Amino acid sequence: MATIKCIGILTSGGDAPGMNAAIRAVTRSAIYNGIEVKGIYHGYRGLISGEIKSFKTENVSNIIQQGGTILKTARCKEFETPEGRAGAYETLKREGIDALVVIGGDGSLTGARVFAQEFDYPIIGLPGTIDNDLYGTDLTIGYDTALNTIMEAVDKIRDTASSHERLFFIEVMGRDAGFLALNGAIATGCEAAIIPEIYTEIDQLKELVENGFRKSKNSSIVLVAESPTTGGAMHLAERVKNEYPQYDVRVTILGHIQRGGSPSAQDRILASRLGAAAIDALLDGQRNVMVGVRNDEVVYVPFSKAIKYDKPINRELLNTLRKLSI
Repeated sequence: MATIKCIGILTSGGDAPGMNAAIRAVTRSAIYNGIEVKGIYHGYRGLISGEIKSFKTENVSNIIQQGGTILKTARCKEFETPEGRAGAYETLKREGIDALVVIGGDGSLTGARVFAQEFDYPIIGLPGTIDNDLYGTDLTIGYDTALNTIMEAVDKIRDTASSHERLFFIEVMGRDAGFLALNGAIATGCEAAIIPEIYTEIDQLKELVENGFRKSKNSSIVLVAESPTTGGAMHLAERVKNEYPQYDVRVTILGHIQRGGSPSAQDRILASRLGAAAIDALLDGQRNVMVGVRNDEVVYVPFSKAIKYDKPINRELLNTLRKLSI
């Protein structure tokens, strides 16, 4: 592989706390190794339109503690077309960018994989998503902060739930993954977590009610993953209204509050480690891999595996939640 003299870095898809820490780590690690850095704004859209700026070490000063992403992010339908990707490649050639570091989730890395294959272009991915749903890494950038945000919100909701003796369904993000709901439920002492991974196996709502979930408590809180599989908190609340009208139900949808805020120590450290490892990977001649962490060790996962395989939920955590919710 030709020597890499200049890299581009972009953030794509949904923002996640810790993305700025990753941008900082990639930028400074590259400069430390004598590589020029160019920041690409607004994700793949900016790559096509040429929204690019040279980055020095001072461009990433005082951002490690900031949520969001200084490079901004955007969804880009144009990049899903061959013509759009060809335009992006022309931009990279014109800017003299020899390799890309892409920070994002499943959709972002899918786009990176397709582009890398089409143009034989070196790309390193960093797992930036609060959902923690990428295969091959124990943690993704932003997950820990989102989990702590959920915990703080649920703690406050429990105060009013206890006062009014109500059943609360609290919807959290996760799309097709129940990591936030399950671990958030354990962290906050919830009665249950309704998640897509087991939704087709059992009727989680029916099991919850028939197990007498309020027999020893004056309030109950259930975390629900927003997945289309579960139908979300509103759907479940409607079911309770129709099937178990004796319960007073309330719904809270946490929404985008889960994406915001200053990243936790764990997310800052994770993003810094993975960002530095991305440059190491390029220097070692690696390409088209996602940098992750497994058993506290940095690992390199081929895009094909990170995207193709579903990350399994830890079934033992489900058992733990059941035991502790009595």
